[in-house]
Amino acid sequence: MHTLRNDYAKYACENDDVETADVIEESGWKLVHDNVFRPPQNLALLSAVVRTGAQLATLVLLTTRFNNVTLFFKLPRRAIVTTFIVCYALISFISGYVSDGLYSRNAGENCAKSMVLTASLFPFLCFGIGFILNTIAIFYGSIARIPLGTVVVVFVIWAFISLPLSLLGTVVGRNWSGMPNNPCRVINIPRPIPEKKRYLRPSVNSLVRGLLPFASIFTEIYFVFSSLWKYMVHYYVYGSMLLVFIVLIIVTVCMTIFGTYLLLNAENYHWQWTSSFSAASTTICYILLSCKD
Repeated sequence: MHTLRNDYAKYACENDDVETADVIEESGWKLVHDNVFRPPQNLALLSAVVRTGAQLATLVLLTTRFNNVTLFFKLPRRAIVTTFIVCYALISFISGYVSDGLYSRNAGENCAKSMVLTASLFPFLCFGIGFILNTIAIFYGSIARIPLGTVVVVFVIWAFISLPLSLLGTVVGRNWSGMPNNPCRVINIPRPIPEKKRYLRPSVNSLVRGLLPFASIFTEIYFVFSSLWKYMVHYYVYGSMLLVFIVLIIVTVCMTIFGTYLLLNAENYHWQWTSSFSAASTTICYILLSCKD
C-alpha cells in the first residue's frame, strides 16, 4: 500500500519536468496511468446500463429476502408479478443516483440525455419485447396474452412512481457523488493501444470472465430450471437462493477486478465497457443452459 500511495502521488503531479520527476523504466498498467480515467465512449449508455444492473441487483436482493421471511411465494402469480413491478418502481431512486453519479464523475456534459436514457432504457426495452410477444399471443389466440388494462396500469406505475423517483435520484447523484475525484490526471492526447494476443482482447477477456461466476452457482440454477421444465411453478428455497446470489456477486466482482488488471497490464485503458460486458457475459451461459431442452 505504501508503494501504491507513492505511485499515486507521483502520477497525480502536474509537473512533467524530468529533472524533478523520477525517471524509471515502467511497464504494464503504469504506462497507461494517465489514460485510465479517460471517459469511455457512449458514456450516457454505459451509465444507463450500470443503472439497470444496480436496480435489478437491489430488486433481487429485496425480493429473495422478502420471500425468505414471509409466505410471499404462496400468493397468486399475478400478485407476485405486481409486487415485483411495484418494488422495481420504488427503488428507481437508487438507479438514478448511481447512473448520474457515474455520468457526472466522468465529466458528462449532456445531463438531460443521461437522465432520459437512464429512466427509459430498461422499461422501454421490456415494453418492446412484451409488445412483440403479446402480439404473437393475440394472433394465435393464446390465453397468456396481457390485457390492455394491465399494460395501462404498468405504464402509470412507471410514469408516476418510477420516473419521478429516478429523476430525483439523478439530481441527488449529480450533487452528492458527481464531482470528479481521480487519483491520476488524464492527458489530452490518448495513448495508442498496442496490438496484443487474442486471449488479451476485450471480447475474449469478457467471455472468459463470465465462466467462473456461472460455475459458482451452476447447481442452484440447474435445480431452478429443472423445476420450470417439470412445470413446478413455485420455488421455495429462497434462503439458499439469497446466499447463492451473494456468492455470485462476490465472484463476479473479483473476476471483473482481475480481468481489468489484466487488461490494463496489456496497456489497454478501455476497461469500462469491458468490465460491464464481463459481468453480463455470465448470462450467455444461463441462456445456453435454459435452451438445452
